[in-house]
Amino acid sequence: MILTVTLNTALDITYRVRSLRPHASHRVSEVTERPGGKGLNVARVLAALGHEVTVTGFAGGTTGGVVRDGLSGVPGVTDALMPAAGATRRTIAVVDERTGDTTQLNEPGPAVAPAEWNAFQDAYEALLTGASAVALCGSLPPGVPVGAYAGLVRGARAAGVPVLLDTSGEPLRRGVAARPDLIKPNADELAELTGSHEPLRATQAARRRGARSVIASLGAEGLLAVTPEGRWRAAPPAHVHGNPTGAGDSAVAGLLSGLVEHLPWPDRLARAVALSAATVLSPVAGEFDCKLYEELSGRILVKGETSAA
Repeated sequence: MILTVTLNTALDITYRVRSLRPHASHRVSEVTERPGGKGLNVARVLAALGHEVTVTGFAGGTTGGVVRDGLSGVPGVTDALMPAAGATRRTIAVVDERTGDTTQLNEPGPAVAPAEWNAFQDAYEALLTGASAVALCGSLPPGVPVGAYAGLVRGARAAGVPVLLDTSGEPLRRGVAARPDLIKPNADELAELTGSHEPLRATQAARRRGARSVIASLGAEGLLAVTPEGRWRAAPPAHVHGNPTGAGDSAVAGLLSGLVEHLPWPDRLARAVALSAATVLSPVAGEFDCKLYEELSGRILVKGETSAA
C-alpha cells in the first residue's frame, strides 16, 4: 500500500468558458468537481496505474463530505481522512477554451485545532506500519505547525518507509532538513529553497540541505534528477499543449510507483514525464490521457550520467 498525505484537501471545481475576460460576465459551458489537493491527485493516478493507495489528511464540513463521497467511487483508493471541525476548502480553475490557459483560485483551508493535529499524527504513525512508501503533498492549512512535514518525514524514516516530499516555501525548507528520500520541487520552489536559479546548481544545493534525491520539474523541458546513483534529464519528444494543472502530481505518482516497483531511475523518470505530459490533455487534475501516456511511454528522452551525483 502507498500512503499519500494531503493535509489541505480540497474540492477542485473546474469551469470552462469560451474566453476569459477581466471585468466581464461569463457563461460557463462545463463544470466538473473532483476530490482535490495534491496528495489526492497523486492517489487517483496511482490507482489508475494499478496500485493500492490509502489517503489521509483532513476533511471537514459539507465540502469535506463531498470530497469523501467522490473518493468512495475510486477503485483502489482507501479513505483514511481525519475529521476536522472547519470546512474543507475549494479551489476554482477557470479554463479559457480559446487560449487553453487556466486561471486558478485557491482558498486557504480550515483552521486545524491542536487536538485534531495530535489525532492526525497518531493515525499517521499507525498507517505507516502497512505502507511501502509515503508521499507528503501540498500546502499546510492554518493551525498546522510550519515544521509539520519535518516531523512526518522523521516519522516515516523511523518506520523504515521511503518518503517523498512535495511542498514549497518554509514547510519545504524545514522538511528537507529532516532528510526525505525524495523531493520534487518545480523551478520556482527550488530557487526559493536554495537561492539559485540555475537548475543543476540548485538541485545539487537541495541535496546538500538534506534531500537524498531531488527531482526538479522544469515545465515543458521535463525533469532534472540528481540522486546518489547518478544524474539524468528526461523530457517529452514534443511540447504538449493543454491544461497543466495536476501535471506535477502525476509526475509524483510516476516516481512513487517506480520506487515501489524497484525500477531503475531512467525508467522512473520516463514514466513520470509521460504521465505528466498525458495529464496536460486531461480536463481535470488527477487524471491523464491513457492513449497519449501509452504513446509517450517508449519515447521519453532520458539522458544522463551513471556516476554518483
